Amino acid sequence: MTEQATRLFKCLADDTRLAILLLVQAEEELCVCELTHVLATSQPKISRHLAQLRACQLVADRRQGQWVYYRLHPELPAWAHEVLETTARGCHAQLADMRGILARMGNRPERQQACC
Repeated sequence: MTEQATRLFKCLADDTRLAILLLVQAEEELCVCELTHVLATSQPKISRHLAQLRACQLVADRRQGQWVYYRLHPELPAWAHEVLETTARGCHAQLADMRGILARMGNRPERQQACC
């Protein structure tokens, strides 16, 4: 078994990290405030999980003003995307509920569109 596969499955074994990854995959990019809202979890806990996901190279971040946005790591292999897609299909109802909560969130940060 590869080290990368072991890291992925260890990260997926935690409910919060799994939810973060599925939401980020579905929404393409989310900030900490959006994740704290939808998961009803404290900012320090979300940040700690994001740090673990970054350390495992499952997510990458970018700063835009005061906001830090998280997305799936651009070098995540195709097989890992397939694992997340399959998991998302299996958790369709829960993921739809979380995305609904996110859609109703007020004061979501505005993302700048890439110019190039």
